[in-house]
Amino acid sequence: MRAVTWQGRHDVRVETVPDPIIKEPTDAVVRITTTGLCGSDLHLYEVLTPFMTPGDILGHEPMGIVEETGPEVTHISPGDRVVVPFQIACGHCWMCRSGLPTQCETTQVAEHGTGAELFGYTKLYGAVAGGQAEYLRVPQAQYGPIKVPEGVQDDRYVYLSDVLPTAWQAVEYAEIPRGGTLAVLGLGPIGIMACRVARVRGMADRVIGVDLVPERLRRARADGVEVHDLDDFSRQEDLVEAILSTTGGRGPDAVIDAVGAEAHGSPLGRTAQRVTGFLPRDWAAKLTEKAGVDRLAALRLAIALVRRGGTISLSGVYGGMADPLPLMTMFDKQIQLRMGQANVRRWADDIFPLLTDDDPLGVDGFATHRMPLEEAPRAYEMFQHKEDGAIKVLMRP
Repeated sequence: MRAVTWQGRHDVRVETVPDPIIKEPTDAVVRITTTGLCGSDLHLYEVLTPFMTPGDILGHEPMGIVEETGPEVTHISPGDRVVVPFQIACGHCWMCRSGLPTQCETTQVAEHGTGAELFGYTKLYGAVAGGQAEYLRVPQAQYGPIKVPEGVQDDRYVYLSDVLPTAWQAVEYAEIPRGGTLAVLGLGPIGIMACRVARVRGMADRVIGVDLVPERLRRARADGVEVHDLDDFSRQEDLVEAILSTTGGRGPDAVIDAVGAEAHGSPLGRTAQRVTGFLPRDWAAKLTEKAGVDRLAALRLAIALVRRGGTISLSGVYGGMADPLPLMTMFDKQIQLRMGQANVRRWADDIFPLLTDDDPLGVDGFATHRMPLEEAPRAYEMFQHKEDGAIKVLMRP
């Protein structure tokens, strides 16, 4: 089969690799019909390279048709159309039963002290082959895959793999008081979908968005979001003052950080990330994990913005131990901080009723680009540099 493989920093290639097979009675094999390119994939493209191995198959936003199932997989059958959540979870352990499949005790990667295995996402999360491929082996398929109806384009359901549950959980964790104000930092796919979720659910009277990419700002403004362009402010303090002035000097009730380690932060942080690419692999991994190379501009902005007693919901991915946080400010302001990978199956049943022909979340037209899988190297490059208005890219084998 053909698959997108990682070969080095800024080097992905579409190669011919062995077809996946059933290895365990709880496995399934899915023929991929659509697979997404996620902002988290860009971390592997640049930041988290020390944890990658040449030949790793990328991707964690797939859907397709079931080709084969193991004997213990009974809720799906060959021919069924399914979305595959990005995490691999058993559904029956204490964590899964508690609504935390990203912490699944069956698939936790104990060697690295991390949570559930993830498709296509470094040895820290199991080095499981990902879904940017023609076929995907799905472990724990007795629980993971979500069966979806026939007769509607893939765009309607593919975002159940990651974007929708991640945005849904970000809003849920934000705990916006009824009629309150929400600020969203980063208006990429997760940020803009979080804005839509908050509005559709009636959880915020006002939604404020912050970004610096013109296409993202335009899209959010068209959705009724009050937008602020980072490029209009020479200092963070000026942006904070501008938003505080529109909230009676108090600040938003909740802030969602949908940026994470891609934040446009300190040059030192960017340099440290690049330096790891030139170190021996073991050294680089230790530096990435321990030395604090995250760029925390977005998180620090969230801390400055949120009102006293408010909540910060962190959905952006941070990859290391990070720089010291302003804990004195966080304690003084009584900030609540919630974070974590989205627990896909926990939220899927809540989201599904919104995936109708009325399309209140705008999923049918959410993708800005649709490309053949063979053009994956170009897709990564375009997405990395935000060229041609690329906000969300879907690829088809």
